[in-house]
Amino acid sequence: MNKEIDKIEKDTILYLLEHESCPQRHLAEAMGCSLGKMNQILKKLKENGYIDAENRPVQHTKDLVECNSPKRAIILAAGSGMRMVPINTEVSKGLLQVKGEVLIERVIRQLKEKGITDITIVVGFMKEQYEYLIDQYQVDLVVNSQYAKRNNLYSLYLVRERLENAYIIPCDIWCEKNIFRIKELYSWYLVQEKKTKESNVYLNGKNQLVRLRSQQNGNVMIGIAYLNSKDAIIVKERLERLENDEAYRDCFWEEALWEGKRFLIYGRVDDAKSAYEINTYEELRELDASTKNLESDIVKLVADVFQTDTREIRQIEVLKKGMTNRSFQFSYLDKRYIMRIPGEGTDFLINRRQEYDVYEAIKDADICDRIYYLNPDNGYKITEYLEGVRICDPYQEADVRACMRFLREFHQKNIKVAHTFDLYGKIDYYEGLWEGKPSCYQDYEKTKEQVFQLKGYIDSIEKEITLTHVDAVPDNFLIKGDRIYLIDWEYAGMQDPHLDIAMFAAYALYPERSYVDALIDAYFEGECPKQTRIKIYCYLSAVGLLWSNWCEYKSGLGVEFGEYSLRQYRFAKDYYKIVQEELKSVN
Repeated sequence: MNKEIDKIEKDTILYLLEHESCPQRHLAEAMGCSLGKMNQILKKLKENGYIDAENRPVQHTKDLVECNSPKRAIILAAGSGMRMVPINTEVSKGLLQVKGEVLIERVIRQLKEKGITDITIVVGFMKEQYEYLIDQYQVDLVVNSQYAKRNNLYSLYLVRERLENAYIIPCDIWCEKNIFRIKELYSWYLVQEKKTKESNVYLNGKNQLVRLRSQQNGNVMIGIAYLNSKDAIIVKERLERLENDEAYRDCFWEEALWEGKRFLIYGRVDDAKSAYEINTYEELRELDASTKNLESDIVKLVADVFQTDTREIRQIEVLKKGMTNRSFQFSYLDKRYIMRIPGEGTDFLINRRQEYDVYEAIKDADICDRIYYLNPDNGYKITEYLEGVRICDPYQEADVRACMRFLREFHQKNIKVAHTFDLYGKIDYYEGLWEGKPSCYQDYEKTKEQVFQLKGYIDSIEKEITLTHVDAVPDNFLIKGDRIYLIDWEYAGMQDPHLDIAMFAAYALYPERSYVDALIDAYFEGECPKQTRIKIYCYLSAVGLLWSNWCEYKSGLGVEFGEYSLRQYRFAKDYYKIVQEELKSVN
């Protein structure tokens, strides 16, 4: 038995082991092939010594199956399930209930029905909620402390020594029937015949999962896989290699399966379409509209605001996680809205009462999206969804000019509130949130000293203080035709309005000073005094340190911003030098 056999031939062996004296016609139906094709398969298996003349697997075949059969399982449950907003603020996704049964408990029970008792669960987010499973089901918990910074590739890396003859299972899976097996003969990855734009693989005629070309829909990836001992060794080595590569820090574990343009292992099709991955509130509602997990306090709040039933709040869909908050959109009576939920550590960053006061001050100015609800205590906010808008492109001159004109006209309204935004005070405050830990930048103290030296120049210049947005970044300018909206007034307060220009430039990550000068010229219509321009350079240096400190705090909470944090620190250093050069030329 040296000759390798195909997947359908291996499936035939597994079927024969479970169904003795099976008529060839029934066997062909079970394998989804013609009777003629089945005759060819059986002939090949006999010629290569896998079965005898009576179509019974021989002892060597039984031994081969035994070597490849499952001995353990790994359940991946570390992630926070961001797409499950708003449920994920209340319960970990693996502990959702569907049809009266907890997802992860159902998976454990199905595994044990097939004799698999060696079960490892990798936990992270809300890890304490899984502790009871140790006593109730005798499972082993492994903690992924990096769950907020890494994807599940890192989770699997942590248990890489346990991959041989193991099922790998996401915790948010509902299997109507038990898809696990007592016997296995090869490694596989479960997909459905259904196609989706979210998948990057498709199942070809050879049962291989092949990388998609762009703009194609792939087979729905269920996420369940099985690795025999041979393939587990390969995947283990790849996990170790990928873990040491920064480019894969936010990747799914399936990256370790790629072998060129196809998966290392076979694709297995869930013919009965009985396995479902539950990623969103709506997917949960579709599977079980009566589950108690739909009774989210946040959804109840939304329903109360609109004085309706929670069942009328539809099409709940998470939005891309923002730098400060997490949000989701929803529909009510054919109109869409956005619900904002404050992000990690936000209560230390933003005074929600002051934000409430800002919205009260600008409510008649018609410059932002409509507010339907804002809680001044916890920051929960409901706004209208602005249809047909786009964000400002900071590299398009027309957009920049339009947004700077809008910003200048807003500043000229001279709106007042009772609180100020203390730029240098906030730099110190964000640093204080590090709880005594040193900065990750080696020259932080020197950089901070240089930035604070600029305060004297800023204070020496007379200013007209007014309500300033503070977070007037390109993404917060929404454009629809000739109309512009400026949204997200969380940081707003009384300040020098020219600070908003520096904020725009910093977030735009302008690579050269010429872009900043063009931005200043757009705001001042080409008539910016020299000392004001230098003052804005000072602000840009200070703003860079401000947001760098902010990023360091958020990083400690597991929220990373990649290049953004590095570039902010560079603004602090580069524009200090630019100010020094400009002051020399003035003097």
